[in-house]
Amino acid sequence: MSVTVRIPTQLRGLTGGAGEVPVEASTVGEALKVLDAAYPGLAARLLDEGGRLRRFVNVFIAEEDVRFLSGLQTPLPDGATVSIVPAVAGGS
Repeated sequence: MSVTVRIPTQLRGLTGGAGEVPVEASTVGEALKVLDAAYPGLAARLLDEGGRLRRFVNVFIAEEDVRFLSGLQTPLPDGATVSIVPAVAGGS
């Protein structure tokens, strides 16, 4: 499946500045592996030592958080947009 992955500003240094990257993948986990193959070091920023999404990384398909779907095994429909969104904390 051809999907688009939106890269947050904090990780664009790893993608040569690209804010969106097209990939061929059928699941969220596969999309992240393809990204890491093309842009080494990306998976280390997104996944923990056990291969799970880090606590401060959110991944959405459209407006659905994959943690509430099937996690990294969430299937990707052709043409889907996958957004990587780092958690934001702080404020007053």
